[in-house]
Amino acid sequence: MQNDRVKSAQELALMRRAAAVTDDVYDRLLASVREGVTERELADLILRETLRLGAEGVSFDTIVAFGESGAEPHHAPTDKRLERGMLVTVDMGAVVGGYCSDFTRTFAFGDIDEEQRRVYDIVHEAQEAGMARVAPGVACRAADAAARDIIAAAGYGEQYIHGTGHGVGREIHEPPTLNPKSEETLLAGQVVTVEPGIYIPGRMGVRIEDMVLVGEGRPFSRHNTELLTLR
Repeated sequence: MQNDRVKSAQELALMRRAAAVTDDVYDRLLASVREGVTERELADLILRETLRLGAEGVSFDTIVAFGESGAEPHHAPTDKRLERGMLVTVDMGAVVGGYCSDFTRTFAFGDIDEEQRRVYDIVHEAQEAGMARVAPGVACRAADAAARDIIAAAGYGEQYIHGTGHGVGREIHEPPTLNPKSEETLLAGQVVTVEPGIYIPGRMGVRIEDMVLVGEGRPFSRHNTELLTLR
């Protein structure tokens, strides 16, 4: 039943602590970004800092993707080195008290071109629209459509190749699922992600993700979703 995924105050407190750890680790990652650093080095830093800050571990295999690697939604970090003009996607999470967090940001390293900026802006608009549609009683497919329709209208519908979100709790993926085929309805007290993306093979990928408590509407993360450019 859907209501077994509604979170208690104690569960929410643990998830907020996990999200706070993730936020702090992301701060440390941003401070460590430099030309020539590898995807694998940043992923290792995320694991190391997550443990140092008291979490039990990461909640899934960390994704760090530079440039064209971002076109793979589940990219495994490699020894690819960071160059200026690349977009960087980082998908990460922590486990605290058995409960997970889930967070994705895409940022720019150095100046990016017009297409990269346009794709980011489209995903940003879609993510905001999806977040705004998450509310008790809303069909999960309607929340998905709020984000997906913006991406499709901009001409990138075929490059949005996954659902808009999923529940989070003890498991990193649990009901409900926000996708076009979902028959579920959002319930107050569930925690879901909103994570639209555009993936252009051989070129780039952009994904932005926040967790949100259904009925509250405020993201768990303190990091905003405006495009960040590191120099």
